[in-house]
Amino acid sequence: MKSLVTTSHLSRQELEGLIDRALRIAASGEVEGQALKGIAVATLFFEPSTRTRLSFELAATRLGGDVVSFELAGSSAAKGESERDTVLTVAAMGPEILVVRHSTDGFPAVVQEWTGRAVVNAGDGSREHPTQALLDAVTLVRKLGGIDGLTIAIVGDIAHSRVAGSLMNVMPRLGAQLVLAGPEPFLPRGHGFGVASDLDEVVAVADVIYLLRVQRERGAKEGEDYHRLWGLDARRAAKMRTDAVIMHPGPMNRGVEISDEAADGPRSLILDQVANGVPTRMAVLAALAESLS
Repeated sequence: MKSLVTTSHLSRQELEGLIDRALRIAASGEVEGQALKGIAVATLFFEPSTRTRLSFELAATRLGGDVVSFELAGSSAAKGESERDTVLTVAAMGPEILVVRHSTDGFPAVVQEWTGRAVVNAGDGSREHPTQALLDAVTLVRKLGGIDGLTIAIVGDIAHSRVAGSLMNVMPRLGAQLVLAGPEPFLPRGHGFGVASDLDEVVAVADVIYLLRVQRERGAKEGEDYHRLWGLDARRAAKMRTDAVIMHPGPMNRGVEISDEAADGPRSLILDQVANGVPTRMAVLAALAESLS
């Protein structure tokens, strides 16, 4: 694997290889030696991030790599420098791997074309967030033992969610059945998955309730009755199957798509997802390092 710009080109075998590698790291604390020794990783975040940026930087550090961190605020880009010049300037410093987040669909692929470096997509517009889908798979395997045969309900603002974009690429290839649920404007077109018009029906049958926040920064707006119609609260959580779980990629809008009781209750895997982000991103960076040698 020379880059991870999208999940669409990865086979099931390749997906399972990355997941298995992350599981080994998570289970044993193994850091795969010094897989990134002598390799620099630059995190280029043109959008704010807490979980993704910090976990990539921690993953690279644990693998023995050097980390260069770029954030838009306080950079030359904030002074009017073009994004291309900013990217080429960072690349000229010599990092072998670039981790890129941007509000524009396809921007990580453009960075790869500009620089010829190994690029990891840390979220592009409403398109994809590959490592989020991978860490979600790792979380489900660790908790439920596997993904094949699971019914995963993705609930909320799916049309504007890059997380949903990668989930819809990855989970069916790992054997899961997806059901999409949310207001009609929040549903993507031409997706080919089942659609639920009533969240109460979904929570009674799904193995996983995967909640997404409303992407207000991309123009999405929820109605005043959104939480009543599409939010997961204690009442709905009580209707879930006994072994069903709750997931959310964060950040959460409590009281909108999820209640405190659901977010903090025993079914919630939300902090597990955060914790599994580090070994998953370690697995991805180690795989890229191998292609560099």
